[in-house]
Order: sequence, then structure tokens, then C-alpha cells
Amino acid sequence: MPRKIAMIGAGSVVFCKTLISDILATPALRDSEFALMAPTETKLRRMEAFVNRMIKDNGFPAKCSASTNRQEAIRNADFVVVMIQVGGNDAFGLDYEIPLKYGVDQCIGDTLGPGGIFRAQRHIPVLVDIAKDMQKLAKPHAIMLQYANPMAANCLALGKTSNVPFVGLCHGVQTTLDLIAGYCNIKDKSEITYTCGGVNHMDWFLRLEHHGRDIYPELREKFEKPEYYKNEKVRGEVFRQFGYFMTESTGHLSEYVPWFRKTKKALELYCDEPAFGGESGAYYKWGKTMAEKYAKHDPLEFETTKIDSRSAEYCSWIMEAVATGKPFRFMGNVRNDGYITNLPQGCCVEVPTFADDTGLRPTVVGAIPPQCAAACMTNVNVQILAAEAALTGDPEHLVHSLALDPLTGAVCTLKEIRDMANELLESQRQWLPQFAGKKLRATPTISIPKNCKPVEVPLDPALAIHKRFGTLINQETPAV
Repeated sequence: MPRKIAMIGAGSVVFCKTLISDILATPALRDSEFALMAPTETKLRRMEAFVNRMIKDNGFPAKCSASTNRQEAIRNADFVVVMIQVGGNDAFGLDYEIPLKYGVDQCIGDTLGPGGIFRAQRHIPVLVDIAKDMQKLAKPHAIMLQYANPMAANCLALGKTSNVPFVGLCHGVQTTLDLIAGYCNIKDKSEITYTCGGVNHMDWFLRLEHHGRDIYPELREKFEKPEYYKNEKVRGEVFRQFGYFMTESTGHLSEYVPWFRKTKKALELYCDEPAFGGESGAYYKWGKTMAEKYAKHDPLEFETTKIDSRSAEYCSWIMEAVATGKPFRFMGNVRNDGYITNLPQGCCVEVPTFADDTGLRPTVVGAIPPQCAAACMTNVNVQILAAEAALTGDPEHLVHSLALDPLTGAVCTLKEIRDMANELLESQRQWLPQFAGKKLRATPTISIPKNCKPVEVPLDPALAIHKRFGTLINQETPAV
């Protein structure tokens, strides 16, 4: 039977085109029915026309329709692909420019930090509603393939609120394998056997082998050479100090830890490569340039409709596995139901996952190295609080999430964090209905006169600090 595939956020021109091209390049899916959905008619109709040209020019039996009605697109769907960007580049600009005033310098700004936290506020309520639509309207066991960032916070919220089968998809592992293969002179990356575990954008290669040979010693040796280290200073330095290679590049990773973007000196030392190598606002500036370019010209006008091979994106491979029963192994972002034992139950983890005609089957990684788990936890804490803010509409959790963010906490005081949270909230209210009528508590600055003395509070003598030796007075504890 032909599969119905709802593409939610089909105005994401380049990405939507790539995924649909991959699906049409898959023989088992060439009779699919595509239901495109986006809130903007202009982009939606452009994509609809292009997909229909692809279908016609390649002689495929697929069908394509488009609607601004999400429920109509999801009705009777087998798969729901989500690639939304609520607020577009306007909201993204606020995510970048407002924190910069407070000293928080972001390169990408879509996963953690102020940008990731407020992107989560815009996306989580919509994702929860999409899951509700699927429960009511999609076919039984329909799967959500979730691409919207911030991946981990979004999927954590989905895991808390819905039983709809879902998986979050990213291409960090695939693209990093290309790099590892290049660094170790391996021509075919598919020959590398690996195991990863962690959270999205902080996933660790726990095992790396080529035909049974451990290639970690070679990779470590390479990153002691200036020409390799310069290529990825941040990832290279974390690799050298933590012992495991990570799935994210310098531009991304520099935002998830407190060490590389907190001062001008650190930025100049570690984030001096252009664009996504660490440049300030690289992703926002790129998105703004593309938006201005596409406003004048249809980006699909000169795109070829010829379909050759599939990209590295997992989407079409998962659909093929479900349609044919041929298993496919990939890295999926799922609710942690014991898959990584030293990360919290219910958070979102990225682990090896299988797809076949029975659905999705994440696998157990067990405990990851303690230093890797500890680094992940600094991100998980932020994700938990960001999801809590989005789901409850309690603006105080915005402050809590920002306060625990590694980069923001390294740069700002708590008062500055509250002021920044308030400015971001007020600037983005049009996309944040969960906070309607709610404001952050005002905490005015307390002025302390020079002659002000602290209040003296009497203490229990047994707990008083000994003035001479500075030690606690021990009191014998009676036997119980």
C-alpha cells in the first residue's frame, strides 16, 4: 500500500527538497503520497510545484498535495516529518543579538544557550500539538520523524507528554564519521565499526574500529599535530582532555561548555576560524543571507529535478525499513528508558536504534564513561528546565534554565541572567502563547551602604565556628 508522508514545515525549502528527493530515490517508497504543510502559502506552493515536477520528470507514481491546515496533512499519515522553525529568522535574530548585549557570544545558537532555550519555547508547544493531532488523526503506529532543534529539549518534552512513536534525527554522527575516515585515511566510512552514546550534539564515540583494529590511538596521535588540531580546536581540546571524540564541531561544541567563548582571549584562541568554525553569529548571519536571497528569487527555480542517490539523512532509510522489514541501524534521539544508565531516566539520549516493520527499537548502551556523562549532565539540566518552562508556561524556569547553562553561567551574574531572560521573553511574546499574561518576578538591585554591617544571628554553641582555630566544635553524639 502507498504510504502517506506528512511533511510539516515544508517551507524549509532546501531541507524539505533533500528529504523528498531521498524518499523518491528509494524504490519501495516511490508510490508515496506527500502531504506538504507550511503556514506560508508562497513557500508552500513553490515546494509543491517543485515536488510535482520531480515526480513527473522521473516518471514516478507518487502524488503530492499541499495545505496550510496541519490536521489535513496529518490525517491518515503513516509518517510525520517535522522540520519547523517557528518565528523564522526574525526570532533567530533576537536569540543571537539580545544575549550578545550581555556578553553571551553564540556561533550557532539553536541547541543550548539562550538561543537554544528560547527556540525550545517556540517549538515545544507546537510539537506537543502535532503529537496530539497524530493520536487523533494519523494511522495507528504512525511515526514522527523529528528534525527541529533544539533536538534534545524537544524530544525530552515529547517523551513527557505523548505516547506517539517518535525519534529525533540529526546528521552529526554521519558527518563526523566522514572526518574520522579522512583523518585516518580510510576510504570508505562504512568500514568503520563504532558505538556512540550521549545526548544530541554531545554524543561520544565510545568505540572506533576499522576491520577489528582500534583506530583511537591513531586519532589521538593525529590530534597532537598542529595541522589537525587547528582544523577543530574545540573538539580537539575536549578530545585531548576527556579522552573520547565527540560528534560536534567547534562552532557547535564551543557553546555547550564553559571554556571557549567566555572571554575575548578564549574566543581568539579557540574560535578564530571563520563561519561555523566558531565565528560569532555564523548560523544567524548565514540564515539571514539566505532569507534575503530567497525573498528575491525562488531557490528551487534552478534546482535539478533529477534524482540520483540518497543523502546521509536517516529519514528515507527509516521509512524504507518500516515499509520493507529490512532492518536499518541509525543513531536516534529517544526517551531514556534505561538506554544510558548513568543519565537520568526520561531525558533525551542519542543511542543506536533499529527500525524495521515492527517500528523503532532503541538499544541499551549502558553506562558511558563518567567524565562524558558528567559533561552531558550539564546540558541535560538545561534541557529539563527548558522543557519545564515550555510545558508549564512558568517563566521563572527560563531564568533557572539560563542560570544552569554552562556558557551563560560562565559569563553572567544571576541578576544579568534574569534581565536577559525578561528581555528575550518580552521581545518574543508573539511566538510564545504559553506565557500569555505571565511575567518574570522583579528582583531590583539591592544597594548596600559602605557602613552597612551584616546582621548577627545567634548560633547554637555546638555549631558555632571556633574563632581561634576556625574549626567546628565537635559534640559527642549519644548512642542511638
